[in-house]
This record gives sequence, structure tokens and C-alpha cells, in this order.
Amino acid sequence: DKAPLSKSLLLVPSAISILLTLLFQHYQKFFAYNLQAIKEDFQVWRLICGRTVCLDLKDTFCSSLLIYNFRIFERRYGSRKFSSFLLGAWMLSALFDLLLVEAAQYIFGITINSLPSGFLGPVFALFVPFYSSIPRVQVAQVLGHFSITNKTLVYILGLQLLTSGSYIWILALSGLVSGIFYNSSILKIHQILCVPIWVAKIFSWTLEPIFSSAEPTNEARVGMGATVDIQRQQRMELLDRQIMMSQVAQMRWQRQQQGGMINWNRLFPPLRHRHNANYQDHHPSEQDTPPPTEVSEEQVARLMEMGFSRGDALEALRASNNDLNVATNFLLQH
Repeated sequence: DKAPLSKSLLLVPSAISILLTLLFQHYQKFFAYNLQAIKEDFQVWRLICGRTVCLDLKDTFCSSLLIYNFRIFERRYGSRKFSSFLLGAWMLSALFDLLLVEAAQYIFGITINSLPSGFLGPVFALFVPFYSSIPRVQVAQVLGHFSITNKTLVYILGLQLLTSGSYIWILALSGLVSGIFYNSSILKIHQILCVPIWVAKIFSWTLEPIFSSAEPTNEARVGMGATVDIQRQQRMELLDRQIMMSQVAQMRWQRQQQGGMINWNRLFPPLRHRHNANYQDHHPSEQDTPPPTEVSEEQVARLMEMGFSRGDALEALRASNNDLNVATNFLLQH
């Protein structure tokens, strides 16, 4: 939902890659990323074909999963800004590919005539904003020393993609460098390599209705935990989120009429402070109302780094009882 460009990048290149691998293998030569043909025969069209569709299904699978995880940037920045980043990273990484190949030949004497095909440069470039702007939240700890966070799986996928080919490290390095260059506020590349507004409107009118998705109506089920305590905690967290979202839907019209921000902490008291165990109708008095939850300044700073205002971050963390994941999901969806 709210990520049509990510959906199109997930479906179209993957479908073409599967068709080329299974049915139209004799057409794979047109999608090979042949640097020799580009430099000597000036076949510039190979830059477009060779840097769009993967010819290895393993690369297709890993890059598709990464694009699915990076869809949060399109939801946060909008399709135009997200497409501008991909366009800029694609063009910069194409230039850095050629420079790195020449550098490898000059320094190490390695002659590289072709590189792995696919939309890999921009995918690796997305690791730059992912590392700098997505907060790191610990999920579990292995052997008491190794932390598993909400970002661990994405890094594992990137490592798997990095080790899938012999020269894919060149694409990874050029993608990371292009992501750093595009995000740099000093170079101002994002002001030059961007999608014009009229082009964004054309694609919004033509392609967005095709790849848009309906807003999910039901909360996804939570996987069953391994112990009774984990199962009980999962049910409590799920119930807390459902109550919070349902009350937001009921009070949204009041927010528009009154203006400003509703006191979320008063609307959504933490689940541990609700007195009735069976969740029957219960209206606490002023004396029974729990005091406001103290908010961690570190978590407020993480939400502000993601682009939210300090007031919204404070209210979301108070409403979610300092649960960074619940607060982030709430702010992204509203």
C-alpha cells in the first residue's frame, strides 16, 4: 500500500527475468551487461537493458526482497522523491561502474568485459538511507553477545546478494558510493538528477492506477510464539494496536474539526494500565487515570531523524508506552 513504484519494480523485472530464464533464453544476450560492447561499439542501449533485468534468478529473488523492504522510503518520501533517488543512483552507479572497471584494470591488471545484470546499483544505494535514517531496534540476543535487530535480515540479504557473483562487488561499491553522493547535502546532486514534476504526473495518471494497492483492512495475524509467555505478550501487543487503530478511526473527524493534535495519551492509555481484565466498558475517573509515561529522549531523537516533528514523536511514544515499533507504524500510517 502507498508504494506503487516499489510494487512495479518488484513485479515487472522479476517477471521478465523468469521469462528469460525459463522460456526465452535465446533473448538473454540482449540483457547482458556487456561493458566491452558499450565502450567499443557504443551500444548505449545495453546500459538500459543490462542494468534493469537480472539474468540470475538468485539475484532476482534477493533484489526483490530488498526492494520490498525498502518500500518504506517511498511511503515516507513519496513516489516522486523515491524515483528521483533511484534515477540518480542508477545514473551515478553506471558511471562508477566504468570507472571502477578501468581502475581494476590499471591497478590489478584485471580485464572485466561484463558485469552481473540487473537493477543492482540502485538497490545497493538504498542501503545508505537505510543505515542512516532507519532506527536500530533490538529484537533478540543470541548467546548473550550478538544482537538481532529489525535491520539484521536486510543486511543478510545484502550480503547474500553481494556473494552471488564474481564481480558483483563492483556493482555494490558503485551503488554505495552513488547513494552517498546523492544523499550528500554539499554536492546538491539531488537537485540536478531528479524526476520533473510533469513526468511524475504523467506516470501518476497512467501507471499508478495499475500498480496501486488497496489499503489493508484487517490487522495481520501475529506468528505464534514458542512459549506461553511469548504467546500472551503477542496477544497483548496485538490487542493494544487494534484498540489504538480503531479509536483513531472513530476520532479522526474530531481531529479535523478541532484542529491541532489530539491528546493520544488520553485516548490510548497503555494496555497494562487498563483495569478491567475482560475489557468491558469502563470509564476511569480523574483519580484513576495513570500519570503520563516518561518518554526516552533517545527514541524521540530516532523518530525525529525519520522526519517526524518532536511533538508528534512525544505523543506517539506516550500513546504506545515507549514502544518504538508501534509508534513508528502509527506515525507512518497517519
